[in-house]
Amino acid sequence: MTTISFQGGRIEGTISPPPSKSHTHRALFLASMAKGRSIVTNCLLSADTLATMSACRAMGAGISLDGNVATVDGGELRAPADPVDAANSGTTMRILTGICSLFDDPVTITGDESLKKRPMGPLLDSLEACGVECRSNGGLPPVTVKGPNRGGHMLIDGSVSSQFVTSLLLTSPMLPSGSKIEIGGNLVSAPYLDVTTHMMGLFGANASREGNVFTVSGTGYKAYDYSVPADYSSAAFPLVAGALGGRCTVTGMDPADPQGDKVILDILRQAGADVTVEGISAKVEGRTLKACDIDMGSVPDLFPIVTVLLCTAEGDSRLYGAPQLRFKESDRIETTVRMINALGGNVEGTDDGCIIHGVRRLRGGHVEHHGDHRIMMSAAVASILCEGPVTMDDPECASVSFPGFPEAMRTIGLLSEVQRCTRSAPR
Repeated sequence: MTTISFQGGRIEGTISPPPSKSHTHRALFLASMAKGRSIVTNCLLSADTLATMSACRAMGAGISLDGNVATVDGGELRAPADPVDAANSGTTMRILTGICSLFDDPVTITGDESLKKRPMGPLLDSLEACGVECRSNGGLPPVTVKGPNRGGHMLIDGSVSSQFVTSLLLTSPMLPSGSKIEIGGNLVSAPYLDVTTHMMGLFGANASREGNVFTVSGTGYKAYDYSVPADYSSAAFPLVAGALGGRCTVTGMDPADPQGDKVILDILRQAGADVTVEGISAKVEGRTLKACDIDMGSVPDLFPIVTVLLCTAEGDSRLYGAPQLRFKESDRIETTVRMINALGGNVEGTDDGCIIHGVRRLRGGHVEHHGDHRIMMSAAVASILCEGPVTMDDPECASVSFPGFPEAMRTIGLLSEVQRCTRSAPR
């Protein structure tokens, strides 16, 4: 077992966040469906994206890696012969389920124990309405799908996860007549759909949107050379660290990219931090922070680190609008509340977020992150506010989205110490 202790520190320096996990997933799936050879540069090589790479290979795509550059020969996909293991990646599970509905042979998709708790029902209901045979464990993985998918008019509940809509969108150009996708309920995490349709267009697809209805032509995809941009959701950790403990410059960002999580810069400004953006770099310098109310519905991945940002701000803050947080790698509302309170904060969970009562200082302590990478990294940044260290087991879980997180943060002053413990076998 590995235990890590974070001791805060004075934040100073420049850091480049890793490439976007969301963009890497989509680029690999798109390149696998596209006819011809695509080059995907600056891939994030993490546990989740490697699960997507393995899934694409299982469908017959040829993928070779040279560093973080993937050469993908796509366009001739087939049903995987064996069950596909999506590991802990909800994005892999959900997008792959849509693509596998194209095949006449049944395909089973499974994952680890955490992934088997992630809902799949709304996506399966939509696919069944298109003629796809679907089996699941009461709407949970493992799932089995068998096409053909006849496309047409699809109705999908958008209140649980935008990944269901992304799955239908990415699949639709492969259907002979395309599809019309109508989203019911409150659409959550909407900026991710802007990323999806933007990237579909780069690979030759035609998707248009009018309100909550997407129309997608059955054009297929064409090969495209794509460079994955840096990830704003990963950049949020050093940016918040700078706001809490000094100053930090994050570089390599694309201000024109439709990533929703770039709103972290606006949130930092709203909380009182000094934010300067120049080209591909953003600099944040700490000031006295103030409480604020923030709608997290479109940017749920920022919820844990924004809670850390505001936990010592003067006054009461409210984060709201994101009930889908209950269905992430963990129940992120519950795990975030427990994390902050274990360190001496004062946070109350709500159905769609939390209420943060600002305290003067955190005390530190041990955090149970339940294998959730965003909880682990948020707790590490929270150590800047603590009188004592923040300890956690399994720091390796950060590799899901930010490989080498402790080492990268150490370069800008976040102190940490790793201890590897060997447990003797019971007698």
